[in-house]
Amino acid sequence: MKYDLDCLQILKKNFVIIIFILSMKLGIIINPIAGMGGRVGLKGTDGKEILTKAVSLGAKPFAPCRTQEALRQLLFFSEQLEILTCPEPMGEAIVKNTGFKPIILPLSLGQNSSAQDTVRAARLMKDNEVDLLLFTGGDGTARDIYQAVGNTQLVLGIPAGVKLHSAVYAPNPVKAGELAKLFLEGKIRETREVEVMDINEEDYRQGRLHARLYGYLKIPYRKNFIQNKKTGSSYSEKYSQEAIAAEITENMSDEYYYIIGPGTTTRSIMDKLGLPSTLLGVDLVFRKKLIAGDLNESDLLEKTRGKKIKIVITPIGGQGFIFGRGNQQISPDIITMAGIENILVAATKTKLHSFSGRPLLVDTGYSKSDSLFQGYIKVITGYRESVIYPVSS
Repeated sequence: MKYDLDCLQILKKNFVIIIFILSMKLGIIINPIAGMGGRVGLKGTDGKEILTKAVSLGAKPFAPCRTQEALRQLLFFSEQLEILTCPEPMGEAIVKNTGFKPIILPLSLGQNSSAQDTVRAARLMKDNEVDLLLFTGGDGTARDIYQAVGNTQLVLGIPAGVKLHSAVYAPNPVKAGELAKLFLEGKIRETREVEVMDINEEDYRQGRLHARLYGYLKIPYRKNFIQNKKTGSSYSEKYSQEAIAAEITENMSDEYYYIIGPGTTTRSIMDKLGLPSTLLGVDLVFRKKLIAGDLNESDLLEKTRGKKIKIVITPIGGQGFIFGRGNQQISPDIITMAGIENILVAATKTKLHSFSGRPLLVDTGYSKSDSLFQGYIKVITGYRESVIYPVSS
């Protein structure tokens, strides 16, 4: 009898969820060029000239497959949920290929979408009263969405850009899909207004990083389902960074090539070696000499294939990402070549403390390499000092 009652309760609960979902509208916008500049070392794809250069370097679309990862979390409701999306290349094909039957917005788009297309699409979504606008892109896309709807429309970002300073994005596509699912099921009620941040990409390519606040977007919120905004290192951390640099340089082996990731903590290593560095790029060092600077994925693969390599990285302040944000040049192939035992994570104690026990994060876009980072990883925090810290994909 108890078994029958339990089954009845489960059926009743699922019936209520399905009825709730039947009344919900989900909007989907994809920025198809978001993230294409990452692995080819261009630090973004703002502007036609940069996009053309990215394609010439072998860049491939990244955002559609990220969107599909998120949408797969909603497939259980494919027949109940009303979905609105854009014509190609901003959503139609990937939404249909995932298994949904969307309503296509009456938009006329060119071969390559523009920021203004995103603005027009978001305004149409709002006019159609979608309950949640799910968009895929980077900080520039978040700015476009903000320009279109301000904080009057509930939105959620699927991360696909290079920089991703804004707090509107989930840590990875799966988390975005899971959060959207919880909201659409009525299991999440809390919303928050979060920062839309962006930088000037040309300054970024020249090694100057100045993030600007553009406004706030409203998102469904649950802890651990949203990334924090990026924060920089303080001047007071300089001496801790120098201690980390002393530890790493003292133990450098002549047998290994060292891939030095971006950041002020890793720059201190290059300073300790007396080498020029690329603050926001990736450099390659062998026997304490600079082999090449500001390398893209193809360069790294060419120069390190068949060699022993170590990767030196530092978490992004405020967010905790060690791979997948701002260092996409260090691709899954390169991570696999090195092996997790040859990845050196460096962070000051102040930076680790700022994460409040939250794990370091990995979002390379490839589940096999992400799966290497489950459990704990050693983090160098000073001269002859290290801690074991949680890490998760």
